[in-house]
Amino acid sequence: MIIFEWKPFSTDAETYSQNVFEELIGDEFEAMMFHENDPLPSYIWTTNYLIIVKKCSKILSDITFEKLPRNPVSA
Repeated sequence: MIIFEWKPFSTDAETYSQNVFEELIGDEFEAMMFHENDPLPSYIWTTNYLIIVKKCSKILSDITFEKLPRNPVSA
């Protein structure tokens, strides 16, 4: 499901609000995609990037963000 309003999510280490996320990434939020029954988003779109949310551990709830330019030609 793709949503266009920020939905806060948490890991074992941090809770991500829209302000925290935008400061961390350095870009403005546009949309996020959740898979069914998953509390963490799979993808987050910002003005200039597609962010892939990767789970780092099967035991702990920890994630990393992979930033991909939305328009690689102008990146």
